[in-house]
Amino acid sequence: MDVALSKNARRVLRTFFGLLVVFLYAPIAILLIFSFNDSDLPTFPLSGFTLRWYHQFLNNADLRGALETSALIAAISSVGAVLLGVVASIALVRRRFRGKGAVSALLLSPLVIPYVVFGISLLLFFHAAGIPRSLLTVVIGHIVISLPYTILVIVPRLTQIDVSLEEAAADLGAGPFRTYRSIILPLIAPAVVSALLIAFTTSFDEYAVASFVVGTRVTFPIYLYGALRFPNRLPQVIAVAVVVMIVSLVVVIGAEVGRRVAERRLDAVA
Repeated sequence: MDVALSKNARRVLRTFFGLLVVFLYAPIAILLIFSFNDSDLPTFPLSGFTLRWYHQFLNNADLRGALETSALIAAISSVGAVLLGVVASIALVRRRFRGKGAVSALLLSPLVIPYVVFGISLLLFFHAAGIPRSLLTVVIGHIVISLPYTILVIVPRLTQIDVSLEEAAADLGAGPFRTYRSIILPLIAPAVVSALLIAFTTSFDEYAVASFVVGTRVTFPIYLYGALRFPNRLPQVIAVAVVVMIVSLVVVIGAEVGRRVAERRLDAVA
């Protein structure tokens, strides 16, 4: 009887997991189907197969400009977030100081603050400081919201590194900078690359904060939201949204798989 109950429980769990997967990915599948639909309206039944919408968005100068702007902002903000994340992670893991818990909570607080509230706060701050809205203000906002993710990726890797490696380097005459450059950074490199890609994806797809602090050059999510008001642009929006989602999924999955493979290799060498 216990075996029968166990089989029923596993069957229920598999069914629940299957329904969860359908719930999560069915909208993406429908979006993918409509991106090839030969009709201006995303409705069933489908009118036919076409690649026209992909061709049109590739020839849309405004859309390409928004993509380039988002890519530039994401590249700068991800590098900044990773540099700050490495420094913050080393301080949190390797240093003892008063208020470490409060500092850690402060660094991770953007995870629990609604992005709308955070965007309004940044807008008021930049206005009070006399800083005009531009790409710089968006970069600053995205660095702050990406920083917690970099810390959460890098800190676990740092905790796995034996402190005796640093002590041995110090005994051999290596200074702190040489130790971190020659020993720590190579060992945390997989986590750093993973954090960089996650921060890039987070910045590229972010809308709420950017909508408050963006200047004259709009980012891709802002352009996407504005284009939804025009029905004739909807097929192009669907096509480019499919491309961005696929690229984002590939980047995030590739980053995680690469990080795990590289960490296993480094652990084996160590």
